[in-house]
Amino acid sequence: MSRSPLVEEVAQRPSRGPVSRTPVPTHSARSAIATATDLAARFAEGAAQRDRERILPAAEIEALSASGLLAITVPVADGGAGLGAEVLAEVVRLIATGDPNIAQVPHSHFVYVNALVEQGTPSQREFLLGEVLAGKRFGNAQSEIRSGHVRDHATTLRAAGDGSGEWVLDGEKGYATGALFAHWIPVLAHLGEGGPLHVAWVGRHDHGVSVIDDWDGLGQRTTASGTVRLEGVRVAAERVTAYHLTFERPQTYGAFAQLLHAAIDAGIARAAIREAAGFVTTRSRPYPDALAVYDVERAAEDPLVVQAFGEVEVQVRAAEALVAVAGRAVDRARAEVTADSAAEASLAVAAARAATTTASLEASSRLFEVAGTRSALAGLGLDRHWRNARTHTLHDPAAWKVHHLGRHAIDGTPPPNHGQI
Repeated sequence: MSRSPLVEEVAQRPSRGPVSRTPVPTHSARSAIATATDLAARFAEGAAQRDRERILPAAEIEALSASGLLAITVPVADGGAGLGAEVLAEVVRLIATGDPNIAQVPHSHFVYVNALVEQGTPSQREFLLGEVLAGKRFGNAQSEIRSGHVRDHATTLRAAGDGSGEWVLDGEKGYATGALFAHWIPVLAHLGEGGPLHVAWVGRHDHGVSVIDDWDGLGQRTTASGTVRLEGVRVAAERVTAYHLTFERPQTYGAFAQLLHAAIDAGIARAAIREAAGFVTTRSRPYPDALAVYDVERAAEDPLVVQAFGEVEVQVRAAEALVAVAGRAVDRARAEVTADSAAEASLAVAAARAATTTASLEASSRLFEVAGTRSALAGLGLDRHWRNARTHTLHDPAAWKVHHLGRHAIDGTPPPNHGQI
């Protein structure tokens, strides 16, 4: 597997600590969406080549950071713009139309900004959100990979035992999207053997932190969703944030995270339609029957092709609308979190997740049906849309989203109160 020059397989350097902070641009909702639109167009230009050659988007991620978009959800009270979930979902969707790999890289960044807002101490918020406002990026180290059982080989924080008050972190995490590009890696770990989950904030280059670029997915190839190994990593007490407390009350944490996944899938679907339309209008030849029956001059005039585009367009527009509806539901619930408002936000996001899963897979598959045999040439890279959709939609089974919606429709059963809905 080819590697980007960015890749640093094992990082054992001591943390460099905070550097001087240069604030990134502050956005309004309108400027954030305009900036995302511009960046998406830039990112689209090299997306096929990056996918084909597995070129990690280092320069593109830096451009995204410099744009200020990674700081738009920092609350006003913490010095940020405080933009809501609806705006963020649209920003993420737009970026995904250009390159869904780039849109996925900061997914956990936004989620852990939210984790700080939910449970961070005042000093944690001041320092870490200040880092975000200066353009720093959060990664993630959440998923255990050594066993199918959730508690086997669980990553654990144990007391250092030397009177320092520090913790020592050991474990191994997979699917660590964003870690390779991160300045800070939030690590989900048990506080003590089998204890409650906490977030340990470790520097990307802290001693004992290894980020391994071993992601080999069939799609989302350049997200660098590899492995993070943690071997005797020292963590100061002020860099540990409670995680489990978020789910001991009504919350929108899970719905917020799932909303961003839905936005990525909606972006993939829109990109597939856009590229299919470009191909059909410039490179496809009309089918002989269309020539004989309708005397068309271009494949784009074939009534069966037009019908197929219309059918997919309906699906994608519906999915995009449900993402916007879900974003508004999350914003309403965050303004006044109750069991009912949190459940409604989760259900709205579940509908968006189900719809965007179907739309992204359908649009990226029917692309070939409407574009013809030539579209299957490997060098064109049109298959990346389906591979990206198929890979990304595996994050959470859409069938469970539909199941929760069905139970609520039948007897009002609320969805579960956890981080996946």
